Amino acid sequence: MRTAIISDIHGNVEALTTVLADIDSRKVDRVICLGDILGYGPDPVDCVELVAQRCEWSLLGNHDYGALYEPTNFNAAAEQAAYWTRDQFKREQDDDEAERRWEFLGTLRVRSTFDSFLCVHGSPRRPINEYIFPEDAINSPVKMSQIFELVDRHCFVGHTHVPGVFTNEPDFYPPTDLGGVYQFNDEERVIINPGSVGQPRDLDPRASYAIHDETANAVEFHRLEYDVESVVQKIYAIPELNNWLGDRLLEGR
Repeated sequence: MRTAIISDIHGNVEALTTVLADIDSRKVDRVICLGDILGYGPDPVDCVELVAQRCEWSLLGNHDYGALYEPTNFNAAAEQAAYWTRDQFKREQDDDEAERRWEFLGTLRVRSTFDSFLCVHGSPRRPINEYIFPEDAINSPVKMSQIFELVDRHCFVGHTHVPGVFTNEPDFYPPTDLGGVYQFNDEERVIINPGSVGQPRDLDPRASYAIHDETANAVEFHRLEYDVESVVQKIYAIPELNNWLGDRLLEGR
């Protein structure tokens, strides 16, 4: 079984369609989403439609929650984007389509599992909102110890938009340190972040996702070029979206 793991799409349909096309070329059996379909980007409705069609299931991210209910602890640009995103669903002309999409968003899970993996958006401790940053492996050993106590073997998370593997040593390995593939070690408990499809923050603007290969007992990390400039121009053209949201796409931050 080959499972594609996508996360943090953030309304970026150009990145999402590029990733889905790549997934289709790699003989993947299923696709799952770790949340944050919404937020920041200019095409939230199209992204929800694609995730609903293509993913076996999706989780609830903090930006999905913000658009559905109320954005809390967001900066000004993110809060404004959340309200604008909500308005896009309200403006749909087809009431049945609008209701179907709202129902899909309302049934997003907080956590799920497949095989030996726990899947959450943020962390096992606080599934929607807690960040697990790469530097936590060095700077926050108590935090990492408490989080790993909630991980039986393996866990997938999103939220930071930075791909890589946390081990219970504790340590963090970016995909470049792993040659793009993490080979599971039965002695390690791990937390794996596939990175962000539509809003990377590791200074690499390319879309990021991962594939778990059950037979190979490994996770592959993939980075893809996409038409980021067209997304940036869409953001610039929407008065309610801060231009900064487009600027950082170009820089992968």
